[in-house]
Amino acid sequence: MRVFVTGASGWIGSALVDELLAAGHEVTGLARSEASAAALEAKGAQVRRGDLDDLDGIRRGAEAAEAVFHLANKHDWSDMAGTAAAERAAVQTIGETLAGSGRPFLLASGVAALAQGRPATEADPSPFHGPDAPRGGSENLALEFVARGVHAVSLRFAPTVHGHRDHGFIAVIAGIARQHGVSGYPGDGDNRWAAVHRTDAATMATLGLAKAPAGARLHAVAEPGVPTRRIAEAIGAALNLPVASIAPEDVPAHFGWIGGFFAADLAATSDTTRELLGWTPTGPTLLEDIAAGAYSAE
Repeated sequence: MRVFVTGASGWIGSALVDELLAAGHEVTGLARSEASAAALEAKGAQVRRGDLDDLDGIRRGAEAAEAVFHLANKHDWSDMAGTAAAERAAVQTIGETLAGSGRPFLLASGVAALAQGRPATEADPSPFHGPDAPRGGSENLALEFVARGVHAVSLRFAPTVHGHRDHGFIAVIAGIARQHGVSGYPGDGDNRWAAVHRTDAATMATLGLAKAPAGARLHAVAEPGVPTRRIAEAIGAALNLPVASIAPEDVPAHFGWIGGFFAADLAATSDTTRELLGWTPTGPTLLEDIAAGAYSAE
């Protein structure tokens, strides 16, 4: 199958490209830079140069493909409105391009704010609608295209997709621990983060292309919830730093922009996804990755 991937050189996208190629698919990846393009070509993938604002390039990439994965996101925490607008425009462009074709369109989403007081499940609809919502309401926008003949599937990734060379949320939290000389956790640290290893996430997404029905919401979750206190303790041990609770009122000042996320309870299950796809995560756990030094290098 000819597959077009946005975010193909990113943390999850690069692992997904490996999985798709291993499964025998022909992959074209969207690449912003010469370095990203060269890395994709070295794997045996084709390259379409462009970025998330190049809607014409995204349209042409989708037109030429038999399936589309949309993983790209600006992740500009200083301009969340701009990030959401770019995300929504890209999803709208891909959906319009694939309308009436029955072709698969799998897009990255997350498990945040899906449930209160319990782990989120695949049955929980996203509460985010419209252009002013987080990520521009992209999950619901994409799934609306099912009614227009698009085989849309939501890939909900755990808040931490971990592994060596990860530069995501856990890397940021480890950096804050180095900065302050203490590995902190919010309040009592009982709030939880779901987690999945990068290779397991890529395997789940590839299986989703082959097996998920239109309209499915899939959870890339290997561990339903790791308490933030345990995360902080693991980081402290790996970096040889003391561990301390950060009072709720001090969380914003201590953690900065990521404080609201780290203080949230982002637990989720993946029972339905595992049964539907026959997916069994096999990678290391988050705490194992931290102990192995995945976040020890500055």
